[in-house]
Amino acid sequence: MADGAVDESVGDVDGGRMASSRPAMIRQTTTVLRYLSLDWIDTVAGAVASSERVADVAGQHEIGFTQIVTGGPEGDVTYHLQVTGGTIAFAPGVAEPEHVRMEQTWETAVAVATGALNAQEAFVSGRIRLHGDQQRLLDAQPVFGALDSVFSTVREQTAYE
Repeated sequence: MADGAVDESVGDVDGGRMASSRPAMIRQTTTVLRYLSLDWIDTVAGAVASSERVADVAGQHEIGFTQIVTGGPEGDVTYHLQVTGGTIAFAPGVAEPEHVRMEQTWETAVAVATGALNAQEAFVSGRIRLHGDQQRLLDAQPVFGALDSVFSTVREQTAYE
């Protein structure tokens, strides 16, 4: 049955549907997204594109940020955030131009994404490796702050397995 479809069938009388005193059920399904899958990346990209808060800060910053996560269930995953000329994009692959690259294992990425590990602790302990223009990354913190609400929304639909 399609999302949001009404199921009025309760029993069978003379080969047809029988009316019921019970109210019709509305069945809705929620898509569960595997963390870092292409579907997850596409969902984040759509949420980024529709976020007014993110758009507001995009005009004030420029950064190409690549994230590489190794050893995940679907292999290694590379995706990026590109902020330039007042636009922002989230997509698979390497940022072009790339100003900052972050690398971490699947276990670290999941721990940070779920709040089990603080990102700063992971960085200081070497679990997250950072390459490139660290000052540009620091200057772009308002962008990442605005993205937090996007990730919070998508996190509700995400399976970390």
